[in-house]
Amino acid sequence: MNSKLYKAVFLLIGIATLGYMIHVIGYDVIWHNILKTGWWFIPITGIWLIVYIFNALAFRIIIHEPGLKESNIPFLTVLRITISGYAINYITPFVALGGEPYRIMELKKFVGTNKATSSVLLYGLMHMFSHLIFWLLSIILIIFIVPLDNMLLFGCGIAFLIGILVMLWFLKVYKNGFTISTFRLLQRIPYVRRWAKPFAEAKAASLAEIDEQIRILYTERKTAFYNSLILEILSRIVTCLEIYFAALAIGLNMSFMDSLIISSASSLFANLIFFLPMQLGTREGGLVLALKSMRFPGDSGIFIGLITRVRELVWIAIGLMLIKTFRRSNPGGE
Repeated sequence: MNSKLYKAVFLLIGIATLGYMIHVIGYDVIWHNILKTGWWFIPITGIWLIVYIFNALAFRIIIHEPGLKESNIPFLTVLRITISGYAINYITPFVALGGEPYRIMELKKFVGTNKATSSVLLYGLMHMFSHLIFWLLSIILIIFIVPLDNMLLFGCGIAFLIGILVMLWFLKVYKNGFTISTFRLLQRIPYVRRWAKPFAEAKAASLAEIDEQIRILYTERKTAFYNSLILEILSRIVTCLEIYFAALAIGLNMSFMDSLIISSASSLFANLIFFLPMQLGTREGGLVLALKSMRFPGDSGIFIGLITRVRELVWIAIGLMLIKTFRRSNPGGE
């Protein structure tokens, strides 16, 4: 299947899913919440351009490899791929990974399949790693700021310990690679091994090259690694402004620190239930629980959850339009 057909498939699925989401939420509900938010809807939506710029900068740092001229991809191209990739992720019904094949498809035109695959995989790992660090920092804030009983304090301690163990696993992946060990694991699973073993044998050289790119980023390109990580963490902090602005729109006396804790707690809950498009229903539940724990009205979580969905619909539409309208300008064309 060529890239144009892939784009057409992504676009059609995206438009259909976007229409379904609008129907599920309801036109009246969407319009009512926009009116209720007032002019605050502009910064709530607009801050995500800043978030995506940080994401794209982090992604471009990973892609750009000294000595590899073709990896110096224009920033606006990376930004377009980033926004469109996240738009597809929003509408993916399982694990929100649908945007990754799209990113690989777009990048391979510039740097080839192996480099594109390793770059997208590395960015995905970096995105998750930054979330993990953000959650760990948030747990520390929760322990020192939020009044907790012994049971919740114990739960935070367990969550922090698990987070540290997962972080150590990430560092091991960065040091040793990921793809070869993953396929070794898949070859031990009944039925899955039937396709995993032939694929691993046929693509052994490519998998080794991808793992080497992962290892190089952490061991030999440390400045790039940490710059990308810092940008991703900053992007996560900026997203907290969404909850902060939405709270101001309905008159809640919420500080930015409160919004950071609420964003982290609700995000952790939503990511534990990862198989629904736009995490339908889970985000509101997480926001209600997080707001109640911070002594805010729980029903405010419904409004904040809905307004973030409206913001997502706007950026999904923008991402889909970028898929449709963008024309690659690098030498050689498609």
